[in-house]
This record gives sequence, structure tokens and C-alpha cells, in this order.
Amino acid sequence: MKAIRAVLDYLKAGGVEVVFGIPAGSVNAFFDELYDIPEITPIIVKHEGAASYMAASYAKYSKSMSVCIGCSGPGGTNLITGAANAMREHLPILFLTGAVPVHTNGLNASQELNAQPLYESITKYSVTVNHAANLLDEVVKAVEIAHSGIPGPVHVAIPINVQLELINPDTPIPHFPQLKVYEPPMELIHETANHLLNHQDGIIFIGQGASNAVDEVIELAERLNMAIITTPQAKGLIMSNHPLSRGVFGFAGHEQASNMINNGFGETLLVIGSSLGETATNNWNPHLTNSRFVIQVDIDETVFNRKYYVNIPIKCDARLFLKALLVEINNRMKDEHYYLEREDESIRNPHIDADYNSQQVLRKLQTLLPTSTRYTVDIGEFMSYVIHYMDVKEPHTFDINVHFGAMGTGIGAAIGSKLAEPGREIVCITGDGCFFMHGMEILTAKEYQLPILFVVMNNSRLGMVYHGHNLQYKRSHQRFVQTPVSISAMADSLGIPSGCVQSIADLTPELMNALRTEKGPSLLEIQLIDENIPPMGDRVKFLSSFGK
Repeated sequence: MKAIRAVLDYLKAGGVEVVFGIPAGSVNAFFDELYDIPEITPIIVKHEGAASYMAASYAKYSKSMSVCIGCSGPGGTNLITGAANAMREHLPILFLTGAVPVHTNGLNASQELNAQPLYESITKYSVTVNHAANLLDEVVKAVEIAHSGIPGPVHVAIPINVQLELINPDTPIPHFPQLKVYEPPMELIHETANHLLNHQDGIIFIGQGASNAVDEVIELAERLNMAIITTPQAKGLIMSNHPLSRGVFGFAGHEQASNMINNGFGETLLVIGSSLGETATNNWNPHLTNSRFVIQVDIDETVFNRKYYVNIPIKCDARLFLKALLVEINNRMKDEHYYLEREDESIRNPHIDADYNSQQVLRKLQTLLPTSTRYTVDIGEFMSYVIHYMDVKEPHTFDINVHFGAMGTGIGAAIGSKLAEPGREIVCITGDGCFFMHGMEILTAKEYQLPILFVVMNNSRLGMVYHGHNLQYKRSHQRFVQTPVSISAMADSLGIPSGCVQSIADLTPELMNALRTEKGPSLLEIQLIDENIPPMGDRVKFLSSFGK
């Protein structure tokens, strides 16, 4: 059999069901073999960059390895941004790239590129396989590395002649590895319990690393009356109406959360699953840990003591840690518990004003969709409105990437999320600038009959750039504004149901019901120029004080 067939048999045996990418000459052997493997569906996209973010979302929500493939040269370089994102997000993705025949290396072959070193700094492992006898072993090694330690992406470059070369048809197929789960050290569980039982007026600060432990976070908070604050990336984990929820701290966060952090509330900060990066900490605000005893739980030990001193660093899985901690605390704490009083109800006000602005449009949109809807949110000024104003009505309902999200990545994230969880309603909130980058992936959704609603906030400008320049430099270049384009008309020309909103009154239940089709994607264009400064929190203060 061909060497590439052994690779595909290995992936099939490991439960891989989809492969994201675009066929081309240097990977045609891979795609040819898929004719005979109906268990694996190729998701043929419009751009490899979008494929890489689809793969990331699929890995996140299917809790399994993703596979993404691109041709030699430009196909491989188009995947690089997504590989860097997967590295930042700790997502196990196998990136495969084609390569020119081994004997043509150095001869200026078409699309010749040594991709291996390009991926070395943004993956856990990058290799070029020049001998068919080594191909399966190298792929197996890469997959094992992706699952070992801290999960992450890996890269294998495969020359086309290596893919086509025949190997022993009786080659055994190895077992697929499983992600390792870090057990909590019991001595640190005891130490944490001792501290929390003696200092209960603290804050539980959670990042997306706590996504598998939402119930446990809430149980611990309720047991100890600890307030819960989330990072922007973790918005969507804790319901907004929970009595102990204090909202988001960091980029576009809530005043209530900021007041608690900045005014010294609580003696303890229990950080679960956050690396405490720039957007999570309001530009590394020193008040976050000042005069607080800090306990940080993460699978990545490199995040400990990086910017903030940590009294008890704990390398382990968030859910296992919290389960063990709850056992310890419940065994030692028998009295009842009471919720803290909420100080500020302003961001929970369900009333929708008649003003036609980003805040009101997004809040009204949410009233017209099921509470279990997941919103994949792109990069733009609308993102800050989503973080600040939209409510979390059920856990796991927001996908926000402020770590390494590029414009247009929310579009790919919507498709990957829908493939991973077909039963969940998915709405992508994007902008015109983002749509012009990766909007043609709406055709990918159409071709695979994925019922996703794409909401395009169309202000005919690069909104975040526009506001950022006005805050920093008191002016904005005229070329940041674009000639208006009807994106709903564009969707119509693609045979995709669409609607266009030009006032708050246009956003009706009848319109939303018409767009919520089960046969494929639809598009809702929001034509709106909002001159209000986006609610970016302390980022506004930073930008407006630039140069002073």
C-alpha cells in the first residue's frame, strides 16, 4: 500500500472524522486515498487560514485531535497563523503539509519551500519525512507529542513522492494516544484548603482553562461565598445571573469586577486556568495581586510567577483539582453558606432601549435566540460590546479569542464548532472587515449544509482601528473608511438567505425566524455606524493617555 494510506488508517483508527484543508498537487495522494475511507470527511475550505481556525474550534469542542492539511509552499505558509494560535491555545492539531519530490530539492521546483523550520517555533514538533519507511512512525511520534504534557500542535511535511511510495501492506497500525491528565498533588490540596477555610472573603478568577470545571467552580464559590470573576476569554462559562458572578475583568470588562480588584476586596485570589496575560489583567494591572494571597492552578507551569508572584502554584487539571479540593473542604466545613449581595445590577437590565447602536442591537439579538446559542465572536469593535453587554445565559455559549485571534477567525470558529457539536445553535458575530477577509467560508457552510447564522456588523470601516487612532492620535486616516458594500446582497448572489437591518425596529422575531434555517447558513447584515467609544475598559484610558 502507499505510505500515505498507512497514515490515514492510523488517523481513522484514532477516531479522526474530518480533515480541514484544500487539495493540491503536493497532497493529491492524501486526498485520493480518502475516496476509499468514508469514515473521514474532507472539509474543503476556501482558504487554508480559515481551515486552521476551523480545526482549532473543532479540537476545542470535540475534545479530540484535529487534522489540517495544506500544499507545499503557500498552502503551508497559509496555515502558519493557525498553528501559532493552536500553540497559544494548547490545542492538539496535526498540521500536514505537502512538499516537492525529494530529488527536486534545491532545483527551484514549483512551490518548493522548507516548511519545517517555519513551524518549529510555533508547534511542539516539526519534521520533514524524506523516506516512506519512516512516515508512519514520524506521524505517530508527532501525534503522541501533541497529546503529551501540555497539548499543542505538531507539523509533518511530506514530499509527494514519499506519500506515493509503496510500503509493506501488513504494516501494523499503532494505538492512538490519549491526552494526559495531571493529577493534583494532595499536599497542595491540603495547603489550599487550609488557607481558604481561614480566608473566605476572596475571588475566584477563571480563564478558559477552567472550561471543563464550571460546575466545580460554582460549587466552590457557593460553599465559601467567594466572588467569581472571569477573563474576557472565559466569558461564557459562568451565567451572568448567578449571585456570585461579578462579570469580566480585563479587556472590555465590567466596572463591578474592576472595583473589586482595584479596591482590594478579598485576601485571596484563586486563579484557575488563566495565564494572566495582557487582556486578562488590564495591561498587567498590579492591583490584581497586591495584598492578596495568590493560588494559581494551571497545566502549564511556565505561567507561574511570570508577571505576578504566586504563593501556591499548582500544576494540574482544573477539574481534578477542584474535585479534590471540594472533598477536603466539605469534610472539614459543616456550616451553611450564604451568597454575597450583588452590588450592581446595571449590566443585567433586560430593557432594550430604542437607540440604534451596537449595544442595543446585540442585546436585542440575544433576546431573539435560544439561551443555548453559542456566539463565535470575531475581532473588531463589536467584540468589546459582546464582552461588556451580552449576558451569559448558559455555560459554554461564547467563543472569544483575544489571545491569537485574527480578523475573520470567528467565521472559521463557527464552522469548526458546528461540526463538533451539530446539535448546538451557532451564531457568528463578525464585522465587514473580517467578512472581507474570510467571508467566503460562508460557502463552505453552504456546501456542507451547516445551519449557522452569520451576523455582520457593517460600519464600512475598520472600527477598532478607527477608534484606536482617534483615542491615541486624535485623528484617523480617511482610508480606514471604506466604500459601503451591501453584504446581504452579496449573500443573495451566493444563494444564501439574508436580511438587512437599518434600525432597531427592523430586528424582529419574524426576521430571525426566517433566517434560522436548518438547511444551511444565513446572513444578517447590521448596517450601523456607531460613534460611541467602544467599552474597552482600561484600554480606553491607556489609548487616550498615549504620548502624555
